[in-house]
Amino acid sequence: MKKIHKKLADRSSLELAQILSNAALEKKAEDLIILDVSKLSSFTDYFIIMSGRSTRHVQGLADAVSSELTRKRIKENSVEGVKDGLWVLLDYGDVVVHIFYKDERTFYDLEGLWHDAPRIAVQEEIQGHKKTTSA
Repeated sequence: MKKIHKKLADRSSLELAQILSNAALEKKAEDLIILDVSKLSSFTDYFIIMSGRSTRHVQGLADAVSSELTRKRIKENSVEGVKDGLWVLLDYGDVVVHIFYKDERTFYDLEGLWHDAPRIAVQEEIQGHKKTTSA
């Protein structure tokens, strides 16, 4: 079993969500939000939900997120939907990433289903400085 990179071993699930979000934002993810579902769900702490402009963009976002964590020796528990590129799910245990093609996101409306979940501001890393983006 691979060990998690030392820099990530002590990170919280929120910090992992921030790392994943930044990887997606670097590839131009649209309408990215982080939902704190820890008090509403027994299977995960955070949902990251984002949109892609096309099926290829959705697939590229999934690849960027997955590659970022592979470099940090973290592998997802499961991946679904990459081939079709309409709704990709990357399960990292405490953080679940949903990447939607725009029309699919509107149809499934996860934000509406989890409307009680607090939204978390994304901490963007920009040229070595953190910038908070409101949710």
